[in-house]
Amino acid sequence: MTTIELKPRPRLPDWLRIKLPTSDTFAQTRSLLDELKLHTVCESAKCPNHWECWGKGTATFMIAGDRCTRACGFCAVSTAKPLPLEADEPLRVAEATRRMRLKHIVITAVARDDLADGGATHFRRTIEAVRRLNPKTVIEVLVPDFQDSDSAIEQVLAADPQIFNHNLETVRRLTPSVRHRATYDRSLSVLKKVKARRGQTIHTKSGLMLGLGETENEIMVAMEDLRAAGCDLLTLGQYLQPTLKHLPVVEFIPPEQFAALGRAALALGFVHVASGPMVRSSYHADEFDASAAHC
Repeated sequence: MTTIELKPRPRLPDWLRIKLPTSDTFAQTRSLLDELKLHTVCESAKCPNHWECWGKGTATFMIAGDRCTRACGFCAVSTAKPLPLEADEPLRVAEATRRMRLKHIVITAVARDDLADGGATHFRRTIEAVRRLNPKTVIEVLVPDFQDSDSAIEQVLAADPQIFNHNLETVRRLTPSVRHRATYDRSLSVLKKVKARRGQTIHTKSGLMLGLGETENEIMVAMEDLRAAGCDLLTLGQYLQPTLKHLPVVEFIPPEQFAALGRAALALGFVHVASGPMVRSSYHADEFDASAAHC
């Protein structure tokens, strides 16, 4: 990974300031997650929205542990030798979904390059467990690239999630310095394979972080590449530096520019676009009605 010079983080603009929760729901959500010993990307990735999401009684479950085999320059998840998979974790995620009465669940995971299937079978088992206990819940998965393995992708698809999300994260030029071991074309290939295998029976989704030094033209090219891969749903959000050891923010993108990019994305043919400074892959994911939208 590229060596990063430690510099003071720039002051956040007003549009990126958040209010802490005041409801009891936040504490109840934390208590439930602790009781069931579940990880969330909300905490592990230091998501700035987790106060709001937990305050609403929603969370993005992170399966397969909280130790990643990759060291991406933007991500706060720990890089370390992973622990063995927990066989009962799928059931615990399903139980949390039931207790939280989730109509839409997002399941993600660390990269598990140490496993032959990259953790794909664990994804399938989790999806199946959630569906058995919560048959009406919309299931969205946010997966690593599985090193573009056909068999791993098919393992996840065999469980029939309604939304298959894999993030492109950044533009082609910046990918080598932003994403450890991942490649721009591999991510596009994963999304393209999913659409080729399931067509209109599944929604594919991806996201870009802005503010890493990309140009507007590069953003447009990335969005066009995603559409060419059959991607239906798009999120655009502001990159925020988790710690001083991570990639610095090059630019804070104002809300009006996010709005313009969102309009441009819709004009390219995306079915649904969430574009704004605080948007993340699973932020307000439940606002998209997968049953009503057409791919």
